[in-house]
Amino acid sequence: MQPNELSIADAADAIRARKLSPVELVDSVLDRLGQVEPYLQAYVTVTAEEARRAAREAERDVAAGRLRGPLHGIPMGLKDLIDVAGAATTASSRVRADHRAKADSTVAARLAAAGAVLLGKTHTHEFAYGLTTPQTRNAWDRDRVAGGSSGGSAVAVAAGAATFALGTDTGGSIRVPSALNAVVGLKPTYGLVPRHGVTSLSWSLDHVGPITRTVEDAALVLSALAGHDPRDPASLITSGPDYRPGGATELTGLRIGVPRNYYFDHVDPEVESAVRRATAELESLGARLVEVEIPMTRYIQATQWGLMVPEATAYHERTVRAVPDLYQADVRILLEAGELMPAGDYLRAQRSRTLMRQAWARLLEEVDVIAAPTVPATAVKTDDEAITWTDGTVEGVSDAYVRLSAPANITGVPSLSVPVGHDTTGLPVGMQLIGRPLGERVLLRVGHAYEQTRPARRLAAV
Repeated sequence: MQPNELSIADAADAIRARKLSPVELVDSVLDRLGQVEPYLQAYVTVTAEEARRAAREAERDVAAGRLRGPLHGIPMGLKDLIDVAGAATTASSRVRADHRAKADSTVAARLAAAGAVLLGKTHTHEFAYGLTTPQTRNAWDRDRVAGGSSGGSAVAVAAGAATFALGTDTGGSIRVPSALNAVVGLKPTYGLVPRHGVTSLSWSLDHVGPITRTVEDAALVLSALAGHDPRDPASLITSGPDYRPGGATELTGLRIGVPRNYYFDHVDPEVESAVRRATAELESLGARLVEVEIPMTRYIQATQWGLMVPEATAYHERTVRAVPDLYQADVRILLEAGELMPAGDYLRAQRSRTLMRQAWARLLEEVDVIAAPTVPATAVKTDDEAITWTDGTVEGVSDAYVRLSAPANITGVPSLSVPVGHDTTGLPVGMQLIGRPLGERVLLRVGHAYEQTRPARRLAAV
């Protein structure tokens, strides 16, 4: 196995044991990045020389016994919404082509303090306002979408061009590309990970979280990120525990909710089969499967769009009027549409969210975790605009991809996407685990236990 194929945990063990140096690891990942980047276009910018310099510094620290923890010397990518002092934050947009950050975002500062090595900034759907990341190609099939908006981060991890990466998630933008590229994506509880210094799409729905190769890796990154920051008004006052799931692989006593409605409606049969096999595996590990009814389903997508569209438009109000031609057409249309939305609709969406949070809180008293598909279909072809379901219903790609992930954004509960296999064409399928507020440790425990039943995951061949 090449160093670029290692998980964070395995690489950290090798560095601690002096069997692998941070320089060797970073060089291996940069070599892989150079091989696949012409085909995948996961990165906006690559800071190779800065990464090698940081790796040499990490190597000196390790040699001197100053190991900071499991992320020390581990190469990462950051979604190009996340500020790093002196570096460009373009949001994959011509609007921000000349923008350079004056200071680190909270998450970038925390990862730097943990010793992680920045390789560069990864592509997003422009300003994170989309579910495909059109610049980037799927790591498993270059003719298909990467998923979005954190497509660059997910593809980089899946292809071995980063050991981990950060994404943001407003309606599924960490979990959707993670599912479509066979990696792990975690959207934490709203407010658990500070967003100071991260370009906003919709401030009441935005989350920052890790994209990794394993569930244990997601726990290691979350442990470095979580914790209060007063500069983010939504930041929770919590210290953030150690989220590592440990070695236990049995789930005796846990109740896994399996939806009887909504999450398996208009879902590709191969996706449904893979997820149901995974839930059966959870049952074999000792969990009890419980059928649950998802509340207020007819209001989910209207509430998601009713919150996101006006908030995004308010954020971009000045620039979309000043330089509309610098925006991509799909994003500009959404931003202009937001100016036409009545204030009453936004207030009704807020009221709906409050009722939905209350209903989901009652639901999550019945079970510990809900297990469902992350997205209803695998990665579509890059020029596909819609999905036709078996009953003849036609659904836009963005609507389809956001449909199953949006509830966790509206309610703010944590959600973890884990790979559960591939369809008959070789495209990845993801299962979404949804938990109670601040229930990340339970989600990670369930995801880790499932992961241990699977064969070792391989990188995308590209």
